Amino acid sequence: MTDRAYELLERVASLLRAEQRRESGATGLEPVHLQALTYLALANRYSDTPQSVGEYLGLTKGNMSQRLLWLERHGYLKRSRDESDGRVVHLRLTDRARDALASLSPPRLWREAAGDTVRLGEELDGLLGRLLARGGYRAFGQCRTCRHHERVNGSPYCALIQVSLDPEQVDRLCREHEEPLPAA
Repeated sequence: MTDRAYELLERVASLLRAEQRRESGATGLEPVHLQALTYLALANRYSDTPQSVGEYLGLTKGNMSQRLLWLERHGYLKRSRDESDGRVVHLRLTDRARDALASLSPPRLWREAAGDTVRLGEELDGLLGRLLARGGYRAFGQCRTCRHHERVNGSPYCALIQVSLDPEQVDRLCREHEEPLPAA
C-alpha cells in the first residue's frame, strides 16, 4: 500500500527542485547550492561552518566541500577564520548570494501557487520534528527555542557554550539546538 502524503511531498519537492533548476539556469546554481545558501542565511555565528552545512543537508564531507568551493569560486561565499579558534572556518554570504536567494528561493512557482501556508507549515513542522527524532538527526532549531537558551542580566545567553548571544542570533539556526525538557 502506498502513502499518499509521502507521494505528494515527494512530488512537490521534485517540482520545486525542477523549478529552481529552471529559474537558476543562467547562474549555474543548482538546487543544492541554493539549499546551502539558504541554510547559511539562517545559521547563527556558531553554525555557519562547512561541517554544519553538510550535516544540515545530509551530504558527505567531500561532496559538501566541492559544492562550497564552487560557491566560493563563483562569488557567492567568503571564508573567514574564527577570531578565537583559527582552526574554525566561517562561511559568509556575499551580496551576490543574497541577491540570488531573494530572486530564486522560494521559486516563483511556489510564491504564485502556495497561498496561505500557515497551517501546512505547522503540520510539516511537527512531522519534521518526529522525523528528526526517530532518525537521530540534529534539529538545527532556533536558539530561542533551545533548552540551553537563557537570559542573563536581561540578555540572551547560551548555557551550552557559555557565551552571551547577540540579540539577532537568537532567531537563527544552531547546529547544537536541543528541544526544551518537558515541564516537570
